[in-house]
Amino acid sequence: MEQVTVLGAGLAGSECAWQLAKRGIPVRMVEMKPGKMTPAHSSPYYGELVCSNSLRSDELTNAVGLLKAEMRAMDSLIMKSADQNRVAAGGALAVDRVGFARTITETLQNHPYIEIVSAEATEIPDGEVVIATGPLSSDAIAGKIAALCPESDLHFYDAVAPIVTLESVDMDSAFFASRYNKGTADYVNCPMDKDEYLAFVRELTCAKEAEVHGFDDGGVFEGCMPVEVMARRGVDTLRYGPLKPVGLVDPRTGRENYAVVQLRRDNADGTIYNLVGFQTHLTWGEQKRVFSMIPALKNAQFVRYGVMHRNTYLNSPQLLDRYYRLRSQPRVSFAGQMTGVEGYVESAASGMLVGIETAARLYGFEPVDFPQETAIGALGLYISGGSVGDFQPMNINFGIIKPLDYRVKGKRNKNAEISKRSLEIIESLKAKEVFHCEDHH
Repeated sequence: MEQVTVLGAGLAGSECAWQLAKRGIPVRMVEMKPGKMTPAHSSPYYGELVCSNSLRSDELTNAVGLLKAEMRAMDSLIMKSADQNRVAAGGALAVDRVGFARTITETLQNHPYIEIVSAEATEIPDGEVVIATGPLSSDAIAGKIAALCPESDLHFYDAVAPIVTLESVDMDSAFFASRYNKGTADYVNCPMDKDEYLAFVRELTCAKEAEVHGFDDGGVFEGCMPVEVMARRGVDTLRYGPLKPVGLVDPRTGRENYAVVQLRRDNADGTIYNLVGFQTHLTWGEQKRVFSMIPALKNAQFVRYGVMHRNTYLNSPQLLDRYYRLRSQPRVSFAGQMTGVEGYVESAASGMLVGIETAARLYGFEPVDFPQETAIGALGLYISGGSVGDFQPMNINFGIIKPLDYRVKGKRNKNAEISKRSLEIIESLKAKEVFHCEDHH
């Protein structure tokens, strides 16, 4: 059986390698960590989460919850590791990021069909290759990708939120709760009254930013907007965004506050928490000064400050087909955020689809052709031509999944019905040969 080279061991590369190897296809996985790291990475492990530790909602009335359910049904390594390393986060799936990445790394390192090469990928090798080097691809491989894809000169900037220790949070000024009391009370909520909020926004809008070469607010993807950029858009922007107080009743007053900053658990022990929605590229000194204006964080110990880094993605509708293959050179596939799927789960899902469809092709089986009725199929169809106008990175959402052909009352009921239909389709697709070729080992 022909070997497949997978460049990059992030979420997409790791999932792709797993899907290939479990079907008896030899994989050569090239990953530059730990010898060389990007500015956003700090761990030697594969599948490192560099932004939030949340994989978002786990509910089937939410599109990303559906995508996770589809992946679980198809034996996803990323979902298996997430479920094993879960930390409390209400209705969301959040993970202990070190345990999560360690599980992925050990699984891949111990697989007999996976050969790991710890080196920087500087060339696109001959033969079957999956490029999953991510939005932080090193300059050498990014140059090779640019030569393959003349339309790939697109980029945006991504920002990472700070993390504080729980013991340094002033709990006299904070309370545990989940919005609308969904699930358990897993978030630390740090309220502000009107005067505190207005003073905070005023300082945030004029705080000194770290130098990021070529940064421009227009190049920021909306889904990871730095908190200071949001603040500049209007005094109430944050109150309708990450600081919205809706559904959070302060037990001390029995009322909702003017604004609330939420902290989400970042490790299994619950000793460190990240500031939800506080991606930023302020200088570290300014982060300490301005974020300490939040009453509950006045003495907060920051164990990691926010950082800003470059993200690069392809003009995929012009370049890729529904299997994430390069139309001009079908032996080359892409997976992960570089394709314009946005989010951890979406990146892993793209790697899953590439792994499954590449295996089908190498065995000479029919392609699975995940349809638009499924979340995994809708993403592949969106990035390969389903977008209209300027192509922008996209999270999974019900808007790109094929609608029902009958009426259902209520948005949640409709979404639940779409999810039910999708999971039934996934189960029927699992009858295809590629889902049974583990027997070819």
